[in-house]
Amino acid sequence: MKLAIFDVDGTISDSQTHITHAMGMGFEAAGLAAPAASAVLQIVGLSLPVAVARLAPELNGDTQARIVEGYKHSYMTARAADPAPLYPGAAALLHRLATRDDMLLAVATGKSRRGLRALIEHHGLNGLFVSLQTADDHPSKPHPSMIATALAEAGVGAGDAVMIGDTSYDIEMGRAAGVATIGVRWGYHPGVELEAAGAHRMVDDFDALEAALVAHWEIPA
Repeated sequence: MKLAIFDVDGTISDSQTHITHAMGMGFEAAGLAAPAASAVLQIVGLSLPVAVARLAPELNGDTQARIVEGYKHSYMTARAADPAPLYPGAAALLHRLATRDDMLLAVATGKSRRGLRALIEHHGLNGLFVSLQTADDHPSKPHPSMIATALAEAGVGAGDAVMIGDTSYDIEMGRAAGVATIGVRWGYHPGVELEAAGAHRMVDDFDALEAALVAHWEIPA
């Protein structure tokens, strides 16, 4: 069996509006000016405390913690009112891959478990993934823990797995875990950053992603 491991934000879900708004509200809750949206998108994929520390390393731990809590409150409120959409073509690809008898799907995301399950349920993706790895249970990307656990749960070796993501953290995590990596150009980090991080392949759309998986594993289309 082959294992396709997907990042979520910026890869299958276009959640940038939710993320940038929630981060701004988190900073404002701590009495601080909101960071630029471009800066926020650069830390998408990191676990939330690590992301806040990367955005504002000069702040003390208590202030960073207030920002984290403000972010969580704002994000959950926004998600409940207007869940982040999937990219066009994402759901169709996931359903198509999940029906194959030679491939399994997994998730490795900086989202919380609660947030991931809410997104899966809202978009009807229940039952498609054999392993769901979130920031609640692992060190932040690019640590390879999420992938190592996904491989163990799926019963698949690193040589038969691919990590798919839109950020350099996804690519670095995949390489650290010893799996092949595919970078997507429609997400939040420029393609040149993913290439610099060592992406084995780059794709421009979901059709190309499916073709890249088939070509990498040399399996029937």
